[in-house]
Amino acid sequence: MRWLAARGAAGDSGEVAATAADSTDCAPSRSPSPRRLNWREASHSSLIPGTGRGGNCTGRLIDLCAAWGPGAFLPSAHCRRATPGAVRKRLKEVEELSSIPKAHVEQLERARARGLGSRERGLVPRMARQQPPPWVHAAFLLLLLSLGGAIEIPMDLTQPPTITKQSVKDHIVDPRDNILIECEAKGNPAPSFHWTRNSRFFNIAKDPRVSMRRRSGTLVIDFRSGGRPEEYEGEYQCFARNKFGTALSNRIRLQVSKSPLWPKENLDPVVVQEGAPLTLQCNPPPGLPSPVIFWMSSSMEPITQDKRVSQGHNGDLYFSNVMLQDMQTDYSCNARFHFTHTIQQKNPFTLKVLTNHPYNDSSLRNHPDMYSARGVAERTPSFMYPQGTSSSQMVLRGMDLLLECIASGVPTPDIAWYKKGGDLPSDKAKFENFNKALRITNVSEEDSGEYFCLASNKMGSIRHTISVRVKAAPYWLDEPKNLILAPGEDGRLVCRANGNPKPTVQWMVNGEPLQSAPPNPNREVAGDTIIFRDTQISSRAVYQCNTSNEHGYLLANAFVSVLDVPPRMLSPRNQLMRVILYNRTRLDCPFFGSPIPTLRWFKNGQGSNLDGGNYHVYENGSLEIKMIRKEDQGIYTCVATNILGKAENQVRLEVKDPTRIFRMPEDQVAKRGTAVQLECRVKHDPSLRLTVSWLKDDEPLYIGNRMKKEDDSLTIFGVAERDQGSYTCVASTELDQDLAKAYLTVLGRPDRPRDLELTDLAERSVRLTWIPGDDNNSPITDYIVQFEEDQFQPGVWHDHSKFPGSVNSAVLQLSPYVNYQFRVIAINEVGSSHPSLPSERYRTSGAPPESNPSDVKGEGTRKNNMEITWTPMNATSAFGPNLRYIVKWRRRETRETWNNVTVWGSRYVVGQTPVYVPYEIRVQAENDFGKGPEPDTVIGYSGEDYPRAAPTDVKVRVMNSTAIGLQWNRVYSDTVQGQLREYRAYYWRESSLLKNLWVSQKRQQASFSSDRTRGVVGRLFPYSNYKLEMVVVNGRGDGPRSETKEFTTPEGVPSAPRRFRVRQPNLETINLEWDHPEHPNGILTGYTLKYVAFNGTKLGKQIAENFSPNQTKFSVQRSDPVSRYRFTLSARTQVGSGEAVTEESPAPPNEAYTNNQADIATQGWFIGLMCAIALLVLILLIVCFIKRSRGGKYPVREKKDVPLGPEDPKEEDGSFDYSDEDNKPLQGSQTSLDGTIKQQESDDSLVDYGEGGEGQFNEDGSFIGQYTVKKDKEETEGNESSEATSPVNAIYSLA
Repeated sequence: MRWLAARGAAGDSGEVAATAADSTDCAPSRSPSPRRLNWREASHSSLIPGTGRGGNCTGRLIDLCAAWGPGAFLPSAHCRRATPGAVRKRLKEVEELSSIPKAHVEQLERARARGLGSRERGLVPRMARQQPPPWVHAAFLLLLLSLGGAIEIPMDLTQPPTITKQSVKDHIVDPRDNILIECEAKGNPAPSFHWTRNSRFFNIAKDPRVSMRRRSGTLVIDFRSGGRPEEYEGEYQCFARNKFGTALSNRIRLQVSKSPLWPKENLDPVVVQEGAPLTLQCNPPPGLPSPVIFWMSSSMEPITQDKRVSQGHNGDLYFSNVMLQDMQTDYSCNARFHFTHTIQQKNPFTLKVLTNHPYNDSSLRNHPDMYSARGVAERTPSFMYPQGTSSSQMVLRGMDLLLECIASGVPTPDIAWYKKGGDLPSDKAKFENFNKALRITNVSEEDSGEYFCLASNKMGSIRHTISVRVKAAPYWLDEPKNLILAPGEDGRLVCRANGNPKPTVQWMVNGEPLQSAPPNPNREVAGDTIIFRDTQISSRAVYQCNTSNEHGYLLANAFVSVLDVPPRMLSPRNQLMRVILYNRTRLDCPFFGSPIPTLRWFKNGQGSNLDGGNYHVYENGSLEIKMIRKEDQGIYTCVATNILGKAENQVRLEVKDPTRIFRMPEDQVAKRGTAVQLECRVKHDPSLRLTVSWLKDDEPLYIGNRMKKEDDSLTIFGVAERDQGSYTCVASTELDQDLAKAYLTVLGRPDRPRDLELTDLAERSVRLTWIPGDDNNSPITDYIVQFEEDQFQPGVWHDHSKFPGSVNSAVLQLSPYVNYQFRVIAINEVGSSHPSLPSERYRTSGAPPESNPSDVKGEGTRKNNMEITWTPMNATSAFGPNLRYIVKWRRRETRETWNNVTVWGSRYVVGQTPVYVPYEIRVQAENDFGKGPEPDTVIGYSGEDYPRAAPTDVKVRVMNSTAIGLQWNRVYSDTVQGQLREYRAYYWRESSLLKNLWVSQKRQQASFSSDRTRGVVGRLFPYSNYKLEMVVVNGRGDGPRSETKEFTTPEGVPSAPRRFRVRQPNLETINLEWDHPEHPNGILTGYTLKYVAFNGTKLGKQIAENFSPNQTKFSVQRSDPVSRYRFTLSARTQVGSGEAVTEESPAPPNEAYTNNQADIATQGWFIGLMCAIALLVLILLIVCFIKRSRGGKYPVREKKDVPLGPEDPKEEDGSFDYSDEDNKPLQGSQTSLDGTIKQQESDDSLVDYGEGGEGQFNEDGSFIGQYTVKKDKEETEGNESSEATSPVNAIYSLA
């Protein structure tokens, strides 16, 4: 017989070629090497080099567990008497497994599922800068030994049926849905299907609810028109049949999911002594599958579980000891059913706890010996589950073993687990339910033995021993595989399984027991093996191996197919394979033929077979290139040959540069709210499409509004706590990828402290303890403890004290008679946390006040009263109920008796008092426990009245044009009738000395301190008439006014001219216009204009011009059309020049173009160019004329000549008009740069001038911000100008 072993793969970073065929089971046995099958060579073996009837090998061994991947390929093909060299070659191939990365293990599994002829076109990822750990190599080796692939025949060839899909053996369905029992198979011809139910033929045609899908054996049972799903429960089996045999599915046990209702029951309250154990039984209704059990209160609050109170695996709730606090809720068992997604709730249990300490004092919860403090007797542990000192448990191999021990006792016992004679399996064992349960996953025979749990507390300990027996349902050692034989070949089917107890093996053929099948002289059964000799076409059939014991069964189908087929290629022709430089890769050439063909490789049509050096050809025909180089590019040809013919295929190999991240993201630490940038710069083969993506915590990163992804970086704006984690840059192409990872640490505000507890309760102190929250990567520096009381300011929190971040417990000093509630805030460098949840309340006992109110004042609100006010005391200083204040007062230095009154608020008004008399005042606190200490005496005053006298002998001295000096005599103190606040001067501008100039007469004021008799009033307007009066001011207001004084300010300098405008109507002239100053501050004597030409940093000579006061226009003739001009204009009075205003002439935008236009026509090269153009036009005209004269007909497109006229001056000459909006003609004078002036008269006068805004004055008379400059910015308009037409203009007009 012959087995096909054609498998292949691409390399580490190539387009992957999957397996071509799997041949036999590779499950591990006692021997570490793969199982080997020896086959007797057929008559055609002489065609295979190294074999034949005359050779040393009488048989041929082919191991079809050949793995594909970039690291190694493990075929085994040996003769029974293999040479030492062949053995060494085999061992070398095994050693190569160490380079196979974990990613290819998954691809191997997918390839195994596809089998012969499949090809995976995908990526083989390369882990950047990460070598696979050693366990990957070991796991992959075990996987190779355990995988067996079924041989597949191309579907265009005849073959028996093969089951490809079926439902699970225990098939549980939802009663609300239609029932679906899957069974699919392939074969050629296509198989037909039928079913048995409970080992009897199931006639689908007789039941209208049952149908079978087209081209499939899947059963559909429809209940839309009624019916009960329970009627269809049973054991089903599918048969797929064609003319070459029959394949069977597993026996599928169909069950309908059940979720029965909880039986109604009335539960009496459970009475239990405090400290005693208690079990609340759940007893859920039996469901299919079993429901999930959990405990809650009737208000749907989860029951808090700990090592004292916990739920057992059977669903019961166990109390190791009952405490009084367990009465605060009831207990209801809930069952959640999987298929119906419903939750059923049992009637709740109510507990009644009998106790010697009836008060549930919160302070006792944190007592170091809580049980003795509550009077609960301590006792040694005892087991609540399981009962007794020993028990036994059976578990099936491959399942999970769950051992449970729940103990009672006071204090609550601790549970520890041990295995007799050995250690617990650390890789599979884990503790659950507060160490009360031990779970061992994937149990094997080595896990059997004796386990014991030890329950202990300070009173003693107790143990329980559990004897564990491991049984096993059947599992495969050698699963039978399909046989593909050529006529006359020999073969065998092997069915080996193990289990506990040892399973029995039963052979069937086409679904019938082998004993009842027709005899076949070419077939021999030897226990778990069927041997075929000299097979013929008639030997085709499907064999079933059923191995079973009391714990389960295994059923496998394996067909025998006899074919005589010339070689054929199974992969697409002329494939392109792209691989990464320096990687190991493999070129596969999947083929099929019977007898099995031989395969040879050639490169670029060369005649020599590729093998040795950098190449290695495996016995299944795959060509491995150990390290790809640039020169390995080319066309590779594989040729398969057997006695029936030959076939060939080609693979074109392209070598690409690897993808590498040369600048990787770095670990960063960032504060919340800042921005972070992670770099990722990549180098890759330019012929491949690069994709850069990001992962966060190994999951795809969602790029939201706060993130910006660029080709070489990732930016996160406004970093938040949720952004913390690992960020992986994935640079990938079609062939490979590179990874680089960085960790972002976010410094955030700390989480709120929790679980506040009050202990060490005393009259004036308490200890507050809390559990710190997460510091979010920034150490906690401080804790702020706040308090709230519910009497004076309920709901308002006040800071109590501050503690360093290293403590979580502090003693707080308290005040009497306060119902305290505390909370804690944590602080780090980033900010403060949210406040913790409040603690329990604690009220202190009362006492007399220890202080009196603060900020006591006595002030008059009217001329005949005095209002006494104070700051009321807060809750922490009241010290008792009914806080009130005893208010005392008497006139100062009169020795009269004290007046007193009791006040509940924070003010009291004393009436009928003399004007502005001093009083002695005392305010004392008092509550129901007594009075506070003797208060301090405070001096207050009764109300004030208006002053009776004005300042006398007021003198005014003019200091300059904007300031005056004042002097006056003090008033007598008895005329003030209160506290003298200040002396105040009222002044106003009566008129201007300029004729017809309107001024504002708004009153202004200047204040002087009460101890002064002179001062300065500043910021006055020059050249104006002023009036002034003075008054005395106290707390009540102004007194009578003094005699009115008049004074006049002298001339000053004027403000800047208004609306200074510079216009340039053409390149030769600049026009200037301005308006008179807003504040002349005297008689104008003229204007001064200074201007200078500048070009960049170069300055010309400055020129100054003086104008009469009536002139407001001026023109400048430019001699230099390139330079700009800077103009400075100021007005003058007899005092001097005032504030200046500066403007600059604009730069003409087309100035450079105009200059070039003027010069280009005189250039020699331009004249030559124009002559050449004219000559070329003349030659073209002559050629056209000759053509027409010869009779040739050409379409002529007439063109109208356009005369070259002058261009739009606005576009060509670069001139701009800077006239005002009404385009008035210029008036005034014109001048050239040589200083010639022509003046024109203007009848403008000062009548148009008006008063400006009022200013504020300093005492020293300085004038700040006297004038404001107002300038109108007007848009410029261009005037038309023209120039003679030139050749350059003609060209531009044509363009």
